[in-house]
Amino acid sequence: MAAALQQSPIVFRAKLPPATRIAARSTAVAFRSSFSGVKIAVAVAARRKPRGGGARMMDTAAGSYASALADVAKSNGTLDETSGDMEKVEQVFSDPQVLNFFLNPTIEADKKRKVLDDIAAESKLQPHTANFLNIVVDMKRVEIIKEIVKEFEVVYNKLTNTELAVVSSVVKLESQHLAQIAQGVQRLTGAKNVRIKTVIDPSLVAGFTIRYGSSGSKLIDMSVKKQLDEIASQLDFSDMVGSLAA
Repeated sequence: MAAALQQSPIVFRAKLPPATRIAARSTAVAFRSSFSGVKIAVAVAARRKPRGGGARMMDTAAGSYASALADVAKSNGTLDETSGDMEKVEQVFSDPQVLNFFLNPTIEADKKRKVLDDIAAESKLQPHTANFLNIVVDMKRVEIIKEIVKEFEVVYNKLTNTELAVVSSVVKLESQHLAQIAQGVQRLTGAKNVRIKTVIDPSLVAGFTIRYGSSGSKLIDMSVKKQLDEIASQLDFSDMVGSLAA
């Protein structure tokens, strides 16, 4: 993005009207376009490369794109719907074949746009989300798409006072059990809303775990695996095993 920002103006050739341009400014880059009659304004903060580079720079870029999309969704009153879109995007790009296709520099841009059209149609993405994906692809930022999804979730949760709880279990939990978990997390955190993400984890043997808080920093472990680990840590049969082996 930094290289692109040094040019003013830059003709942007994503799946947008020919008149679309990116005007470089000292503090922000503005993307303005229309898609199926919906006017979109996506502002991506133009930040200098932070010291340290690497992962930190990636986080900064992902946060900028995520915040830009959240701004559009908020202005359109579609935060919840856009959050649902980003969950679909995460699922699509979790497929290595899909990710590698868009990362491949030898594949023509038109072919990538055609595949994006198919993804948007099949996933029933909102126009501004589909447009946003075109921007990400044209700006050659697909490598951070997963980070963008994560950062969007963080921004969404802050804007809506939502606590994310990741519930892991061996089998799929019933909806009433998930509702009880959500109520419990809400009491613990005081959040206005609670979003539940479920994960199937056979290693737990039975029971479930709940991760919540900043970056999943807090854990409630109700799994049998934990109980077995605690029992194993209290019982040391190494001497007995050694004597039997002798």
